[in-house]
Amino acid sequence: MNEKMGKISRRQFLQGSLATPLALALAGGMVTMPFLRRADAQGFYLRPPGALDEKRFLGACVKCGKCAQACPYNSVRMAGPEAGVAIGTPHIIARESPCYLCPDLPCAKACPSGALDAKLDDVEKVRMGTAVIVDRENCLSIRGLRCEVCYRQCPLIDKAITIDPRHNPRTGVHTIMEPVVHRDKCVGCGICEKSCVREKPVIVVMRTPPKQEDYYEF
Repeated sequence: MNEKMGKISRRQFLQGSLATPLALALAGGMVTMPFLRRADAQGFYLRPPGALDEKRFLGACVKCGKCAQACPYNSVRMAGPEAGVAIGTPHIIARESPCYLCPDLPCAKACPSGALDAKLDDVEKVRMGTAVIVDRENCLSIRGLRCEVCYRQCPLIDKAITIDPRHNPRTGVHTIMEPVVHRDKCVGCGICEKSCVREKPVIVVMRTPPKQEDYYEF
């Protein structure tokens, strides 16, 4: 009887020995998982205007929230625990509330640490990211329908986004009014991403846009 109980104890001990590190590994995975998540669909945090490059920004930002308080549109929000080391730093979610490029850039002026360049005084010199049409097949304008909302909502219309009219080979009679993003002029405010009429935006702000083909033929 004692021997049987001893065997059960050893079995339980071995099971427990295996289960404990497994549980710790799983727990560790659950703890670290938020730190490994991408910041948003594009894989980076869209910082307020005038932000230093990401490494320097994280070193300079004191997480005071003054830039968020200064934003009249409540576009600047502070990152939560899912951001890992970037917790408490300011960022913008373009699809929800983009940067509306206030002429006086109050968010940058409010920064006490230099993480945002307070000397920035020209919205056309802002470089937060670059807009990219990531789903050309579902862009209504490229499909030959009259949309052009991203173009018309762009605060730098005919500079950052222009329209390229071309023949529609699919129908033979219509014109495709394709929006074209000019990377040297785009400031990455995200207004185009916010204004896209598709349920999932076909134009988004990215940090490093991929090489893009000129046209998409159906």
